[in-house]
Parts: sequence; structure tokens; C-alpha cells
Amino acid sequence: MSAIRIEALTGARLKAHLPDVARLRIEVFRAFPYLYDGDLDYEARYIQAFAASANALVVGAFDGDEIVGASTAAPLATQMDEVTAPFRSRSEDLSRWFYFGESVLRERYRGHGVGARFFEEREAHALRSGAAEVAFCAVARAGDHPLRPQDYQPLDGFWRKRGYAPVPGLTCSIAWKEIGAREETAKPMQFWTKRLSRS
Repeated sequence: MSAIRIEALTGARLKAHLPDVARLRIEVFRAFPYLYDGDLDYEARYIQAFAASANALVVGAFDGDEIVGASTAAPLATQMDEVTAPFRSRSEDLSRWFYFGESVLRERYRGHGVGARFFEEREAHALRSGAAEVAFCAVARAGDHPLRPQDYQPLDGFWRKRGYAPVPGLTCSIAWKEIGAREETAKPMQFWTKRLSRS
């Protein structure tokens, strides 16, 4: 995996890879715990809007010329109401926060440090942008969910190792269409946060 290249995507380079990132989101989020039945047109619009946010970052992982992973970050204040409302309800100063969107990586490239690099690149960007704290949210699935694979390993340990912790009561709901479903339903999402260090 030494050939994997991590690159911050901006400008024309980012625009050229937006369709690839949209396809990656559909591919990776199809698996448990998201079980996402994605739509390419929606995904292209979503990632384009995210990338257009002021001071947003998209980090790509490349195997040669092929993008095999991507990770996003942007100021929390630029995000949709479902994401910002829990922070506003706590009277948080949104200008202090950066929001980490998705990290998607094809399965065969996992376990080789790419996920850690995604966090390192996004945290460094958040610090350069003046943020003091960062947050992301993850879908909360029941331990006995019928579609949970027997060998499923949640990422909680990986996130905790990087200094993140779930905040009790800091949750939101985001709707998407699951595989086999007729329409979108709201899913509970748990926020994990970390205070950044400038040392």
C-alpha cells in the first residue's frame, strides 16, 4: 500500500473528481451500518455543494490515477440545519467548530493507515482555519440489527484512539433511503467530538 497517495483536492482537480467521490460514497455506504441505497445525481449535487462551502476540504486517496478513498471537512456553520441544530441548541459558538463529513475508502485499502491520514489532514486544515474543536456524526445502529454482519467491527476504537469521544445527548437525525426500502427514513446519528491542540 506504499503506492497510495494522499492529496488535498481543490479547484479544477477537485471538480474533475467530484463524480468519482459521489460513486465512492454510494459504493462504501451501501455496506452496514449505513445500508445506503444511493442515487448518483443526488450524490453529485451533495458533494459539489459540500466542496463549494467556504474553506471546505476534500482529501483524496489515490492508487495511481484512480481515486479509492475520500474524506471531507468544512466549517460547521456551513452545514445543513440537521447537523448544526444540536450545537445551536447548546448555545455553541459555531465559528469554533469544524465538521468532518464522510470518510469513504474501498475495503481492500483499509488497515494501512489511510483512515488515520484522513483525520490528520482534516485536523491540520481545521487548525489552520482557526477551529478549536471538531465533530463528526455516525449512525447509531442497534447491536442486534438483523443486517449486522457477524464479523462487523465498529470504528469506535479507531476514533477513540485518535482522541474522539461520543457526547451524550449530542445527536441528530438524517434521512436516507436504505437498501430495499421504498422511501427515506430518519436515522439517529451520534456526534463524536475532539478539542484540537495547537502544540
